[in-house]
Amino acid sequence: MMENDIFKALADPTRRTIFEKLASAQGMNASALRDGMSISQPAMSQHLAVLREAKLVQEERQGRFVNYRINPEGLDLIVQWVARYSTFWPERVDALRQTLKEMDQ
Repeated sequence: MMENDIFKALADPTRRTIFEKLASAQGMNASALRDGMSISQPAMSQHLAVLREAKLVQEERQGRFVNYRINPEGLDLIVQWVARYSTFWPERVDALRQTLKEMDQ
């Protein structure tokens, strides 16, 4: 799994909405996820498949129903990716702070 797969999965606004709905619930089936959204059942299935392939959601079968929930480890690659670059932020913020201070004088 590459970070690109996760970024691609979350690049779509509909998938981000689905991901956010799942993040605020313990688990939901596809029908419940569609509530308030104007997408078809096949489209929802495709979006969920992309999120599953990116390891962002997990499915759990309960009888004839399938519930989806967030896979907490799914974002680990993104967290690691951001962490690599976060070391640059303090010096950039300090440089910005210095530039703004100089502009005020």
